[in-house]
Amino acid sequence: MTFSDNIPGAGDASTLVTTTGGGANQVRVRAYNERLVLSLVRRNAGVSKAEIARLTGLSAQTVSVIMRSLEKDGLLMRGEPTRGRVGQPSVPMRLNPDAVYSFGLKMGRRSADLVLMDFVGEIRLNRHFTYPYPDPRRIIDFVTRGIADLEAKLSTTQRAAIAGVGISAPFELWNWAPEVGAPAGAMDAWRGFDLQAEVAARLPYPVYLQNDATSACGAELVFGIGPRYPDFVYFYVGSFIGGGIVLNSALFVGRTGTAGAIGPLPVRNKNGETRQLLEIASIFVLERLLRDRGIDPQPLWYAADQWIDFGEPLEIWIRDSAAALAQAIVAASSIIDFSAAVIDGGFPGWVRERLVRATVEELNKLDLQGIVVPDIVEGQVGAQARAIGGASLPIFNRYHIDQTVLFKEIENAEGA
Repeated sequence: MTFSDNIPGAGDASTLVTTTGGGANQVRVRAYNERLVLSLVRRNAGVSKAEIARLTGLSAQTVSVIMRSLEKDGLLMRGEPTRGRVGQPSVPMRLNPDAVYSFGLKMGRRSADLVLMDFVGEIRLNRHFTYPYPDPRRIIDFVTRGIADLEAKLSTTQRAAIAGVGISAPFELWNWAPEVGAPAGAMDAWRGFDLQAEVAARLPYPVYLQNDATSACGAELVFGIGPRYPDFVYFYVGSFIGGGIVLNSALFVGRTGTAGAIGPLPVRNKNGETRQLLEIASIFVLERLLRDRGIDPQPLWYAADQWIDFGEPLEIWIRDSAAALAQAIVAASSIIDFSAAVIDGGFPGWVRERLVRATVEELNKLDLQGIVVPDIVEGQVGAQARAIGGASLPIFNRYHIDQTVLFKEIENAEGA
């Protein structure tokens, strides 16, 4: 099966459409409809053919043909039939986890993660690499050696099902080098370094690149709270805090791709001084607090889900970060009526829970007149959100339609 160009607004597979420079092409319409069906099954695991037909407006016959084809290709699998009061039994359909795999690389300022993800977003294998600061050569070596190592654990069939490599990385890595303790000029090696091209030159797979916080936000949209909240502002607390914006159930990246960067938002610290959000609510600030108290901060970077309780320094950081996040949420909510503000980060769930609870407390201390306060919720994807978001890039590029089109299709069908 060939999944080709997305065609927004394509109808039944029997309909001929005209595309820019492409003319009428039934094959491309069929490809669009296949992507649409896969996207809906991903969003609604266990959906039946009749429900797909209702949601898409496609004929029952067309849906049946498409789903049989997808099942034959191993992309869909059927569950046990369920019988209603009348009519034929309903057969729930799900994505086949083993149908497609992809590699995801999260490259941060202190550590990198390489994961192998399956078709439903589960991490099957992973590798972790820590460093004092990222060096291009060491990152390339980690990726190439790591992928070779993970490939060796796969069968021939599994290796043939790899869709590509998705990279989730901060942009302009050379900024804030002193904050991560890099020697003078060491981070300048990233200026003009094309990470995507360098990785692609060494691997037999297509390679995709996206900002790390945007990737994490995309993972939350698809695998986390997305089905419950059509609009949310997203905060991912890593070495440096970043974020994203979801509007109408789609990522909004803006004119230059930097919308929702979050970090530069001006907030006041506990001394009443105006600072950027990233100068308060970032893990490098906690690292500095620990060092000032003679506590080894290295456990922060060993494994995001295995932090120890650092006691007073951690509590100070949580309180300061929460106060800054509360201000950022109010600022964001004064511009867009978000239904939720999502907080996640490179730390264990118990830290995230404390940070969210403290943020709610700090928010209630602010002047909220004229503000519709969004739900303040924990992210569901967790510390690996950036790697999962990166690994999603090849899969969604090849097998799914743009989320904006997907939700428009759903809304149009449900409103009919």
